Amino acid sequence: MQKKVTARHFDLTPEIREKAEEEMEGLTRYFENIISAEFILDKERHRRMAELKVKVFKETLSGTAETDDLYASIEMAVDKVKVQLKKYKGKLKDRKPEAIAEVTEAATRPSTDPDEVDI
Repeated sequence: MQKKVTARHFDLTPEIREKAEEEMEGLTRYFENIISAEFILDKERHRRMAELKVKVFKETLSGTAETDDLYASIEMAVDKVKVQLKKYKGKLKDRKPEAIAEVTEAATRPSTDPDEVDI
């Protein structure tokens, strides 16, 4: 899974980045074929907003939260996406899992071919 954390209007501290990446890793418990996850964290006066976008097979799920505490916003956004992942996983049971695995592998495969690289 590719992970990205973006901060708007403030400097991203290592603690906040670590918390966001830890929460994104926890999403694989609910759905293992996540292609990418992106957190967009924003700060405006007393409001702290967190938006999480998760790319899965043919879908992009998102959750947003706004509180006074950035850590609480991160957890609320993750909780919203967890609910969506559970629902999405239930819908996929009717589809072919081979096609899902193939698309996930193609999206997460490195862009360079190991056979073409000279060492």
